[in-house]
Amino acid sequence: MLDKVVMGIDAGTGGVRVGFFDLHGNEITFASTDYQTYHPHPGWAEQDPADWWNALVKSTRKALSNSGIDKKQIIGISFDATCCSVIACMNDGTPVRNPLIWMDIRAAKQAKSIAETKHPILKMSGYDTVSAEWMPCKALWLKQNEPENYKKAEKIVEFVDWYTYMLTGRWTASTCNATTRWYYNRDEGGWSYDFYQTIGLGDIFEKFPEDVLDLGTYVGGLTKAAADELGLEPGTPVGQGGADAFVGLIGLGVVESGKLGLITGSSHLLMGLTEHNFNGKGIFGAFPDAVIKNLKMVEGGQISTGSIITWFINNFCQDLLKESQEIGKNVFDFLTPNASALPPGSDGLLILDYWQGNRTPYVDPDVRGLMYGFSLNHRREHIFRAIMEGIAYGTDLVINSFKENGFEAKELYVAGGAANSDLFLQIHSDVSNLPIFVPEVTQAPSLGSAILAGVAAEAYSSIQEAAANMVHYKKKIEPNYENHLKYKHIAQKYREAYPLFHQWMKGITETVEV
Repeated sequence: MLDKVVMGIDAGTGGVRVGFFDLHGNEITFASTDYQTYHPHPGWAEQDPADWWNALVKSTRKALSNSGIDKKQIIGISFDATCCSVIACMNDGTPVRNPLIWMDIRAAKQAKSIAETKHPILKMSGYDTVSAEWMPCKALWLKQNEPENYKKAEKIVEFVDWYTYMLTGRWTASTCNATTRWYYNRDEGGWSYDFYQTIGLGDIFEKFPEDVLDLGTYVGGLTKAAADELGLEPGTPVGQGGADAFVGLIGLGVVESGKLGLITGSSHLLMGLTEHNFNGKGIFGAFPDAVIKNLKMVEGGQISTGSIITWFINNFCQDLLKESQEIGKNVFDFLTPNASALPPGSDGLLILDYWQGNRTPYVDPDVRGLMYGFSLNHRREHIFRAIMEGIAYGTDLVINSFKENGFEAKELYVAGGAANSDLFLQIHSDVSNLPIFVPEVTQAPSLGSAILAGVAAEAYSSIQEAAANMVHYKKKIEPNYENHLKYKHIAQKYREAYPLFHQWMKGITETVEV
């Protein structure tokens, strides 16, 4: 019989997953419950906090029922949630309006006005640009467009902060979210009051939680009201949670300087830990204490990665989709063998992965995807492989932008959809000449939250100690140096393409999208 269990809550865009793990990181059970996203206008995206809570209750009770775990075995709880999902609410958690979730970009005008201030703190977001997703932009939109709701709200916080209150009755902010998305910088004294005053939010601090806590810090015991609804034991220790992707770093075991995490899916998100403090154009960070105290986190990424592969399959592989469904196989079982047999470089086919623009390092929403080098010799598998290679060149570009600013990755740790493709992983490894590690538990945010729960419960003395005991790897991909030398030349040509052609590409984009 299991002795001690930790509970990791992962609240994503589509629903809540609850995972139970033992203290060795072994998965006991998962349960999930979906919720709805509302789109009242183009570019808007909202959710109902009642759905957030009800989904957590249902998932927790399902996980308990499925596992047979006694609630008294659960020694700690922690959680992650979507970053930049901003809620305006009362002190008792009652929302004054539906939250603006991370993908909501209605605050584009506010983001532009904030960027135009050229305030020194904007070094944290690459100096020149500000994302409409981030907290100050959404709070400013609320103040300018719904002043009655802004005034009424006693708290303006994020999803993860709301969960903290609902579980413990205590309002805190996560160092993770505040540092990476609220322009909080502990190394420079914490809040930049001058920045918020400059952008018109000088009064927001009365609505922010007073305490900004590191990940895994004990917040308090589970309240009786929350425990009764969840079916858990009152007083169970609750650890400070954070943003899903960044907590996922912990679930990947990226808890030391020099390691680089890659969270894959529709997009690629790259995050590394370093002792070196730096800022640069096209780089988010470095963010002090965002994941591990006394380490900085640097962030970059690609907007379109897995989504390009999905686009290709949906539009050009319908015959394979139909056949794979008929015989119970995966469409990749048909595509991968032929693509694997091709040489690095796909016989001269080069693809730029800008289907939805470039996130970093160029931060350019107006360029689009490009395929060059077609000949009558090219077949469907060439395009499939070239897409994977183009994505890998883009990843390598981000890695090199980190390197140019003083952070050199030694190892790459991967979770998400790409981790299921040995070919995709090998291409990434060969292009960047880095070994790649794939964890046994692919649900990295859930495991990361469970690790934070273990720290809050004092089962482990630090996040690093907990990760060393709870994160294990099923696969290591070593780079093929001969292939790397071939890719090195092509990757350089990829890097040359944007400076040469971006104005030309933007001109076409403007013509098409007028």
